[in-house]
Amino acid sequence: MTIDQAPLSREVLLDVPVLPVKPTARVEVRRITMQPGFAAGWHVHNCPVVGSVLDGTVRYQVEGGDEVLLTAGEVFHEPEGVPVRFDAGEEGTTFLAYFLLADGEEPEIALTEV
Repeated sequence: MTIDQAPLSREVLLDVPVLPVKPTARVEVRRITMQPGFAAGWHVHNCPVVGSVLDGTVRYQVEGGDEVLLTAGEVFHEPEGVPVRFDAGEEGTTFLAYFLLADGEEPEIALTEV
C-alpha cells in the first residue's frame, strides 16, 4: 500500500499569512476553557495565535472583519498586534491555542478598545 492509498484524508482548515514575518523559535500550546457567556473582549497578542475550538461556541471577530460564530472543530487565527474579540457562547467553550513565539518571548495579552 502506498501513502496515497492509505485510509486517511487531509483537509486544509486554515492557510493564512503570519505577518509580520519573524523567526519562530518555539510553539506554546494551551488548552483554554471559558465559562458560559464569558466575554474576553477586544485584546491583542504579542505573537500570532492559531487555534481550534474543541467544544462549545465562540463569537470571534478580527478588527475590521465580520463577527463569526465558531463551533467545535473550527479553527481561528489571531494576528500579532491586531485587535481581536473572542467571547464564549452560552454553553462556554474549550479551545486549543498555539502561540508562535520568538526566541526568549513569552505569550502576552493586552485588553484594548476598538
